[in-house]
Amino acid sequence: MKIAVAGGTGVVGRKVVEEVARAGHEAVVLSRSNVDLTTGEGLDEALSGCEAVIDVSNGPAWTREEVERFFTAATTHLLDAAERAGVRHLVALSIVGADEVDLDYYFGKRRQEALVAAGRVPWTVLKATQFFEFPEQVLSQATGPVARVPAMLSQPVATEDVATRLVELAAGEPQGFAPPIAGPERLRVADMARQLVARRGDDLRVEEAEDGPAGLATGGLTPKGEYTEGKRTYAEYLASVGG
Repeated sequence: MKIAVAGGTGVVGRKVVEEVARAGHEAVVLSRSNVDLTTGEGLDEALSGCEAVIDVSNGPAWTREEVERFFTAATTHLLDAAERAGVRHLVALSIVGADEVDLDYYFGKRRQEALVAAGRVPWTVLKATQFFEFPEQVLSQATGPVARVPAMLSQPVATEDVATRLVELAAGEPQGFAPPIAGPERLRVADMARQLVARRGDDLRVEEAEDGPAGLATGGLTPKGEYTEGKRTYAEYLASVGG
């Protein structure tokens, strides 16, 4: 099967491309170097002959207005081009709890989900929890000796496990909203960040913020009900991070 991967050069996208090949399919990488999702330029040529599309694209900005604009344009063009190409299945990656917690980026994901669900291409949406790389992204924003991280309970998942599930779904029949995927353990992001700092041998001090969006601290971004459990643990991920 020929599977197009939108956002195929990103953190998750690279893993998806690897998994597509490992599963015996052919990957077509859609990135800013060969297509423009916001205008549709290059999509018709890139999707020619593709049976499935996995969308793990990511907006270049994080404000609500910018991220809603990106996902509206990108998803619309991707759906239109997929329909013209005769794509039989579009799989989009979203975020567990994005419909409950009011962060700017999540409004964009809500828009993406709504467009996919209303589109004419058979579809599946897989919602995932935060990736193991999330604490590193938070720590990278620290500008002094102290890093303040969100008061947040997470059930983090390995990008490899998400990639495997996305490819499994793409090769199967459309499911609509599939059971979400999450890791095998619930952890506070502050504790994950402290473990990462210790692993790296940094002097950075991690403090958990006392406030934040409603629901984050109490598990608003963790799955409720049935979900697919990833195999890898955060400890296994840390063991792969250079000290």
